[in-house]
Amino acid sequence: MTDPNDAHAAGKAAFTRIDQSTAEDWAVIAAHDADYLAGLADSVLDTLARLGEGHQPYQITRLEHCLQSATRAERAGADEEMIVAALVHDIGDELALFDHAAFAASILRPFVSEKTHWIVQHHDVFQGHYYWDKVGGDKDARERFRGHPWFDDCEAFCRDWDCPSFDPAYDTLPLAHFEPMVRRIFARAPYSVAPDPALAPGSSQASDPSQAPGPSQAPDPSQGSTA
Repeated sequence: MTDPNDAHAAGKAAFTRIDQSTAEDWAVIAAHDADYLAGLADSVLDTLARLGEGHQPYQITRLEHCLQSATRAERAGADEEMIVAALVHDIGDELALFDHAAFAASILRPFVSEKTHWIVQHHDVFQGHYYWDKVGGDKDARERFRGHPWFDDCEAFCRDWDCPSFDPAYDTLPLAHFEPMVRRIFARAPYSVAPDPALAPGSSQASDPSQAPGPSQAPDPSQGSTA
């Protein structure tokens, strides 16, 4: 059996089953998590940068699409939180091909408002209005959210920033321009300290569960798209 003192001195928890963990173990883990959190902005920026690599099927890279969306948001006068949301809205394109909106929303949730989280979480359904009928889906799937307080905001997010941001001729700002914004947003004290994650300010469940089903309920034919 691992000696707890030796494990803790080495910066590791001593348990091999989580139901045998101690408060001392979790203090060690919390210290590690604090270090990890300090590097979160770097991880986000590195992941975004990788979206610019390799052959891609659009006129621009996925990174350029994210940058262009954020550029349009900034030029439209959006606040910094929403600009960063526009920047990272498709960050899950490679790792979460079939649920990229939920992936991005989960990254943002502890650091942004409930409204911003909801918009990013559901942007795939709203973006689908512009093309899902071309891939066998229901372009009007967003209508199930009609009447939600943030329906118009999500509609505008996609109509004005996401939908038109595949244009190689657009004057898109570079990632370096947005880096300070990313660092400020992810330096915020996270909301996820709430005992029940569903009650955290960024949680869709905290507002109206009936109005916020996950993007996984989008039509299957459209789930393979990362637009």
